[in-house]
Amino acid sequence: MNLGFLGIQFGWGLQMANMSAIFEHLGANAHQIPILWIAAPLTGLIVQPIIGNLSDHTWGPLGRRRPYLLVGALLAFCALILMPHCSTLWMAALMLWLLDMSANTSMVPFRAFVGDLLPKEQRTRGFAMQSIMVGLGAVSASGMPWILNNIFAVNNATSALQRIPKTVQLSFYIGAAIFLGTVLWTIFTTPEHPPKNIARFEELQEERGGVINSLQETWQVLMDMPPTMRQLAWVQSFTWLGLFCFFLYFPPAVAHNIFGAEHQSTPLYSDGIEWAGLCFAMLNISCAGFSLLLPLLTRRLNRKVTHSLCLCSGGISLISLVAIHNQYMLLLPMVGFGITWSSVQSLPYAMLAGTVPTQRRGIYQGVFNFFVVLPEIAVSIGFGWIMKNLLNEDRLAAVVLGGGFLVVAAVATLFVQVPHQTNIIGPEPPKLSD
Repeated sequence: MNLGFLGIQFGWGLQMANMSAIFEHLGANAHQIPILWIAAPLTGLIVQPIIGNLSDHTWGPLGRRRPYLLVGALLAFCALILMPHCSTLWMAALMLWLLDMSANTSMVPFRAFVGDLLPKEQRTRGFAMQSIMVGLGAVSASGMPWILNNIFAVNNATSALQRIPKTVQLSFYIGAAIFLGTVLWTIFTTPEHPPKNIARFEELQEERGGVINSLQETWQVLMDMPPTMRQLAWVQSFTWLGLFCFFLYFPPAVAHNIFGAEHQSTPLYSDGIEWAGLCFAMLNISCAGFSLLLPLLTRRLNRKVTHSLCLCSGGISLISLVAIHNQYMLLLPMVGFGITWSSVQSLPYAMLAGTVPTQRRGIYQGVFNFFVVLPEIAVSIGFGWIMKNLLNEDRLAAVVLGGGFLVVAAVATLFVQVPHQTNIIGPEPPKLSD
């Protein structure tokens, strides 16, 4: 069921570890990077609620969610193949838009797909399995350029004719095959169950399906969010302010601040970006390993306290980067940040799942994603000015600031009221816990 997450995250991992470097290879300055990324969150803002609602009200030969998984995977395959051939900034931004739209088309129905098929007592375990697949996919994607260069001796040099390294090009080709292949595996091996009352389902499809109805449903969900979802919205907003600062600037920060590269055409820059990929791999190894402990910790501490502690781990880890000047020491805070990434990928969705209507889980997941993409849009629009006027183009300072946002998110998590649910086995009556 969850194997497709590995492929989707392979695509996300390539994007996160390499896009800022690709922009710099094509001539972007540090303060231009945020606005070049704006296509990604804008796409999520528009696509996710619409696709979520459409998948709530679809039934056909492939089922309910699987048609969207397939379309997203096919489009992502095309974007990943074309991305390393971009020769200008606008072309790279356009391919980022296509890749993000494609991944979103697969991701939102995928989260609802798992929620549809699992009973309540298995959801935490199911979302933890998602985190494991996310970690494995991202580890493979993040380390791929380094592996190709250091193990298979693929040249990572750049030139006027080869502006994007061959190691990055091959990594994107491999990612395209893995994205499509794993999603196809899930589609063909995990059947969906038809609605019990197909006549009523068709009535709801007529009332709530389609793009216009999806927009109306999105507005209605925004107005009628349950209290837990409203409280989690603040947590998600500060979390993704921090995460987006990290993903935008960590690879170039390693190249410039740790490896001392003065320009992206130097060998030190390529070496730094590849080492940043290994750091991403380390954080995702930590993510995958820690995901195995999440069900146990949530049973002992509850989901809210566990998530708050995990966010603190990432915040402190990023803030500690200000004192690190050795490439090998970078791996230690990546372990702490991996704990955060594991929790972010699972616990907010597990806390949300029991508070929204079962038959409308897709649209609620789409709207919940607003509180991921809106802070990303804020960073894309406003952070360029901050970089130029307040942070003096210091990429590492931007990453450290992201750690501060994660600490704020950790505090906000403690104020969330979550319906009490079992995490491992055996149903319990619902009640609000502090």
